Amino acid sequence: MAFKTPQAIAETVCNAGKIKTEMSTDKLLILGFLAGAFIAFGGQLAVTVAAGNPWPAELPGLQKFVFGAVFPVGLMLVIIAGSELFTGNCMVPLISCLNKKAKWSGLLRNWVIVYIGNFLGALFVAYFLSYQTGLLTKEPWLTYIGNIATAKTTLTWNAAFWRAVGCNWLVGLAVWMAIGSEDIGGKIAAIWFPIMTFVAMGLEHSVANMYFIPAAIFISGKVTWSAFIINNLIPVTLGNIVGGALFVGVLYWWVYLKTKNS
Repeated sequence: MAFKTPQAIAETVCNAGKIKTEMSTDKLLILGFLAGAFIAFGGQLAVTVAAGNPWPAELPGLQKFVFGAVFPVGLMLVIIAGSELFTGNCMVPLISCLNKKAKWSGLLRNWVIVYIGNFLGALFVAYFLSYQTGLLTKEPWLTYIGNIATAKTTLTWNAAFWRAVGCNWLVGLAVWMAIGSEDIGGKIAAIWFPIMTFVAMGLEHSVANMYFIPAAIFISGKVTWSAFIINNLIPVTLGNIVGGALFVGVLYWWVYLKTKNS
């Protein structure tokens, strides 16, 4: 499988980020909606598969692995089919701004519009495809998704933040490696391993949580909207920004592009 060198990946990311900061509002919102829905598809699949089987008590990691093994379909759809995901964009446009190829105002605009689009797409799947279809309103799925939401909204801010940092460090690497691959098979492999890793480890992804927790609110009512936003979405979003922007964007820009820019 053909692939780019890390230097070539950095240059490609820089060019791609410039395009993202200059995209029209309507396109960003539509592509953001699609990305939120795609991540939600992966979330609903993970809930369906992990909750629907008996898991041996002596192998607690098996259920987490299966949950994580199917979730990456969401990012595969985002990268290969094409859409705008906030967590990936914490890294990509940032490198363009650091390299003086794009404007910081364009970065902020991209983040805000894509974040809104992601939220709308995730809510759409949560309400219409998880709740209104009745697919997750029966046992064992009803209790399972309720427990997921409860666990996420009872984390401390410190725990949620650092889990989100680790999550988007891995998501940023998945996007980085997918850009480095020259064929679809390589992109799928590049996406699957880091995404499976963060999900199986129990790290926190803001856009995925835009699906998991609202779906549980619609289906089971075990958590509240205020608990979702205050206890989870805010610290997880901040942690995702740090993980993707600092540990992937800034560090790889510094290593591969800063000298040339200087």
